[in-house]
Amino acid sequence: MPTSWLSTSLAVLKSRRMLTILLLGFASGLPLALTGQAMQSWLTADGVDIKTIGLLALVGLPYTYKFLWAPLMDRFEPPLLGRRKGWLLITQVALAALLLFMAGVTPAGHIGLFALCAVGVAFFSASQDVVVDAYKVDVSNDDDRGLIAALGVTGYRIAMLTSGGLAFLLAEVIGWGPTCAWLGALMAAIAVLTQLLAPRLPYLPDHHSGEFLRFALSLLLILGAAAAALWLVVPRLGQGWGVLAALSAAIATTWLVAAQLFAHWRALAGFIAMLAGAWLGYVIAQQGLLLLGLLAGWPDFTPDSKNNWIGLLFVLLELALAVPFAMKAAKLARFELLLTPMQQYFRREYAWAFLLLIILYKLCDAFAGVLSVTFLQKGIGFSMAEIGVVNKVVGMVATIVGGIFGGLLMLRWRLYKSLLVFGILQIVSNLGFWLLAIHGQDALGSLQLPLSPEALRVFMNGKSLTAWDGGVDILLALAMTIDNFAGGMGTAALVALLMALCRREASATHYALLSALAAVGRIYVGPSSGYLVAEIGWQHFFEVSMLMGLPGMLLLWRMKAQVGKLDHPNT
Repeated sequence: MPTSWLSTSLAVLKSRRMLTILLLGFASGLPLALTGQAMQSWLTADGVDIKTIGLLALVGLPYTYKFLWAPLMDRFEPPLLGRRKGWLLITQVALAALLLFMAGVTPAGHIGLFALCAVGVAFFSASQDVVVDAYKVDVSNDDDRGLIAALGVTGYRIAMLTSGGLAFLLAEVIGWGPTCAWLGALMAAIAVLTQLLAPRLPYLPDHHSGEFLRFALSLLLILGAAAAALWLVVPRLGQGWGVLAALSAAIATTWLVAAQLFAHWRALAGFIAMLAGAWLGYVIAQQGLLLLGLLAGWPDFTPDSKNNWIGLLFVLLELALAVPFAMKAAKLARFELLLTPMQQYFRREYAWAFLLLIILYKLCDAFAGVLSVTFLQKGIGFSMAEIGVVNKVVGMVATIVGGIFGGLLMLRWRLYKSLLVFGILQIVSNLGFWLLAIHGQDALGSLQLPLSPEALRVFMNGKSLTAWDGGVDILLALAMTIDNFAGGMGTAALVALLMALCRREASATHYALLSALAAVGRIYVGPSSGYLVAEIGWQHFFEVSMLMGLPGMLLLWRMKAQVGKLDHPNT
């Protein structure tokens, strides 16, 4: 490639703005593992029963529903630090404080307090994600959007390796409590670095410094009223309808009091009304299906059914009713902080087509990736140690390199060509797993790693490396390298597309909504892949997964002109 392009790329990479994006990506990924695999390991090591561990998996829900409070973070900005940086300081300091406090909590002895801390970590981590994503949109321009997306993903992946790999190794030596304290200290250092390094962004023209204080006081009022209502009502009516009644009571009391005290009572009351509407839709869907199962005499027709299809039906119907009920409540309560950004997006030409493109673009990856470890372990017979080393070493490096390389290419290729080429590569990359399904192990031989297996424990999340001689299957390594390299480039392009679709005045809300749609394939389509494997086998499964990538490419080809306008919005 031309020398001028390389020199320009290096200059951009060295800029303060790009270093900030890399740091924020790291900050965004650091707490995630502690509410997932790391927390499960901590609870298991402390002797917590398996049912409680399974129930605590729900602490990750704030990551899914972060778009609900994103409008508040768009509208109300802390004073003095500039747009977005105030919220970054609040969320990062809160995360550091919670991690340091959590380090002194023994899960087995104080499971309620531990769960509350874990929920707090997930909430502030998800809130930090909202601000980080919005900041990326706000500091990007048409030329370097792809590179900013790639660096954000790179920082995120490095953080996942830190909290999902190095933390396990450290926990084996000093225990999970001190390890959590170490992560808290690291987050505190990130908070300081963020304020020193991140360029200050100007506030929007309609920003007033006193608004945030009124917002904070109103929020405390609402939370107090909601907590009191929950304490009084739930024990008498039960979980489902009790929470709904309590939220309704909280809204009513808050509405009357806050209307007299604060200028922005309608925004917060509308926010709570939206939550109540979502809860009403959720309860109606769940109770309706439970009643259907009872009337039909189906004993296992519950959200926790052993039949995954039944569980999926509950989730889909709950969402199908929760979302429109929430939107209707927001409209009735005049929650303009959400309604206005939604209207802004849907006034865009081809708005629905872009939403469909977001869902379809990573569908191929989502469908095949959800069972990749199961395929390699049970379908082919690789040991967990070999899979873990290849996935954490080869896969992580390939994803990071692919993301950065894809971001640099986007400086030259622009958005449409990048989406097309990287999308095709995502489809083709499944050929490696298809060949593994046909030929199995040792088709191309294996390589012996120069390091001892024990030296690679960091990549195994502390699991035993028994029954493994340190050799790595060449075809497995190639398949994982190509798949993760292409996936890293595809992710960078998709994130760049999401950023291009956001408007700066509502970037937090727009990005949170669009990124939730981008996860549809992984969350709601991926689970069906297990049933398909049982019917047609692994070889044909990967053939089908590649075919599932074609609709997204066809839609992208049909939208070439519309995607091209995102690079040049004024044309």
